[in-house]
Amino acid sequence: MSDEEGDGSLYVLSAVLLTPAQFPSILGDDYPEACSLLGVPAAGDGYGLVLGQDEDGARWTVVVDDVALVATAIASWDCGMEYDLSPDERSIVVSLAGWPLALSVAAPGIPEPHDPEQGADGTGRVPLAPPSAESWGPVQRRMGADQIARQWAEWRERFDSDGGGQPVEHPGLARVLEEARAYTTAPPPPGRVRSAFAGEGARTLRVDGPGWSLVARTDDIAFVLLDEGPSEVIPVPRDGDADLPGLLSALDGVAVRPV
Repeated sequence: MSDEEGDGSLYVLSAVLLTPAQFPSILGDDYPEACSLLGVPAAGDGYGLVLGQDEDGARWTVVVDDVALVATAIASWDCGMEYDLSPDERSIVVSLAGWPLALSVAAPGIPEPHDPEQGADGTGRVPLAPPSAESWGPVQRRMGADQIARQWAEWRERFDSDGGGQPVEHPGLARVLEEARAYTTAPPPPGRVRSAFAGEGARTLRVDGPGWSLVARTDDIAFVLLDEGPSEVIPVPRDGDADLPGLLSALDGVAVRPV
């Protein structure tokens, strides 16, 4: 694809969606926060993020408003099909230096991926970069919840092997469940509660709040992660004291879902 000035090319390597229902959790606890990090307004229809390299090998993230095009490309790639993702220049909202996500691929025949000089994108900001894995904080907490959602069967088996089923006493758990329950009566910013298809009539819930993340299946248990508990995963049994089934059902009722 050509860049927005038309004086260079971008070799597309990957793309992700930035919508209220689907966005990289490392960017924020909710959709408006993720948009703010990238410096774009929280448009209702969302955006596509196209990640690539220019002819000099520099990393660029191009934000486009043609969500359908990017979604089609991602779906095609997921099915092992080729798809030439070339957004129209009129759909480009902004081009940002760097990548917010780590990529293990590079465009052939050009220099190795590297960040352009600060200010090369006209924003004056430091180029985007993936988060460090060496410290624990909100980003790593959200990434941990994403990992549990992707590897649900493995974490569920671990819960059973650890003698699951007994309520867990944790000083931060009651606060998390109380704040999550408050979302069901006063909906939070878009993206704080997301629901995705999990099969067999169930949904996977991803819920985030100030200092915490919750991942659950509507027909099963939940797991909670806290900023103050580095790498700690707190299970919430379905038959505990929190009326988890009712809470998950109510959260699913206010969640945003992929179109």
